[in-house]
Amino acid sequence: MDDPARSTAPIDFYFDFSSPYGYFAAEKIDALAARHGRTVLWHPFLLGVTFKVTGLAPLPTIPLKGAYSMHDIERSARYFGLPYHQPSAFPIPTQHAARAFLWLNDRNPAKAREFGLAAYRAFFVDDVNISDPAALLDIAAGLGIDRDELSAVLSGTEIKARLAAEVDLAMSRGVFGSPFVIVDGEAFWGADRLPQVERWLAEGGF
Repeated sequence: MDDPARSTAPIDFYFDFSSPYGYFAAEKIDALAARHGRTVLWHPFLLGVTFKVTGLAPLPTIPLKGAYSMHDIERSARYFGLPYHQPSAFPIPTQHAARAFLWLNDRNPAKAREFGLAAYRAFFVDDVNISDPAALLDIAAGLGIDRDELSAVLSGTEIKARLAAEVDLAMSRGVFGSPFVIVDGEAFWGADRLPQVERWLAEGGF
């Protein structure tokens, strides 16, 4: 943990746009990393694919745990000081949002991050169903992204294959939940692990 070559390595941040905990972490991870001289690489992936491997299911569908989780999500939003409104459609498929993010990230990571946060806020604050490509195109256009160009990308096969490869790569790294943060090979699952991530960065491990 004392290797100086590792001390400035980027942090890997994996997230699914249907994950409220992913939203909380997305709002905090860059500032957290910057406090310790780190940057963050954002990686969208699809929880639904990992569920087929882990045998897990969306939180609202799990007996006992589902009811607790819905309460915890709103409590966690208050803890993080973030606006939150339970979406009327939840969970939702997020492949279109993930594909849009990947395409943008290849061209302009800062703009991709701006889009990612806007999409999260649209879903978890304004109750916009971001599984609808038209809604995503509206969000993108509002950020100055060419609507027609992005629409053509989302309807193509190349970006679909790209996302599938990214999801496979994520699972090969042990990613199974959102958010999932990897710091110098050390994995942390959940927004509630952000304080541990911060301490790990501050102390070089524990």
